[in-house]
Amino acid sequence: MKDATDLPQSLLVLGGTSEIALATARRLIARRTRTVWLAGRPGPALEQAAESLRALGADVGTVDFDALDPESHETALGKVFAEGDIDMVLFAFGILGDQAYDERDPLRAVQVAQTNYTGAVSAGLVAARALQSQGHGSLVVLSSIAGERARRADFIYGSSKAGLDTFAQGLGDALYGTGVHVMVVRPGFVRTKMTAGLPQSPLATTPEAVATAVELGLRRRSETVWVPGALRLVMTALRHTPRALFRRLPL
Repeated sequence: MKDATDLPQSLLVLGGTSEIALATARRLIARRTRTVWLAGRPGPALEQAAESLRALGADVGTVDFDALDPESHETALGKVFAEGDIDMVLFAFGILGDQAYDERDPLRAVQVAQTNYTGAVSAGLVAARALQSQGHGSLVVLSSIAGERARRADFIYGSSKAGLDTFAQGLGDALYGTGVHVMVVRPGFVRTKMTAGLPQSPLATTPEAVATAVELGLRRRSETVWVPGALRLVMTALRHTPRALFRRLPL
């Protein structure tokens, strides 16, 4: 069960090698979290991530999870919930893709959409049902400001995040009053291995800053978290910018 500050004692991460997820897990372990499950594709990276958290004193397990294999989601998540209640499920899986290549290869574009959106729909419904059955818990979804408005530079990735964001918001409404809290996190450009080599956007942030925002959002039981917070105003302005002008912006 969560403590009086709404911080979890047990955590399930879908996307167990994500730098943002691991930064979040480290921060929560430093507070109250004692049990962590890292779900991801099996391999050295997942085991190394688990060992890094065990070194902090957490009891860490791993479970095979593939966003592109929705038929396995019931089994994978069921294995974790069968071990005991989970206070928080963190959705941190996804791929950025490469817009220039993906536009010329529809199968690559579809893989981005299936990983970031349809995989999350499947796993999200499974996780939501499990949390609702136990009567408590938080479902935290890492979205992106890229989903706020399609940009020429990354509309394939952005459209997949837009779908994820809308799904998560709707799921939060569906679960309202059940004891399950859904929180959507919208970071801007995060400096990680995945974004290495890309032009850095203004208001760029770090995995640690996102982790801090997640903790604060949990304490406040927020439904939407922007990282950094100033992006909320920026994206509100961009969302209402006339299309003819928006097309001319260097975004």
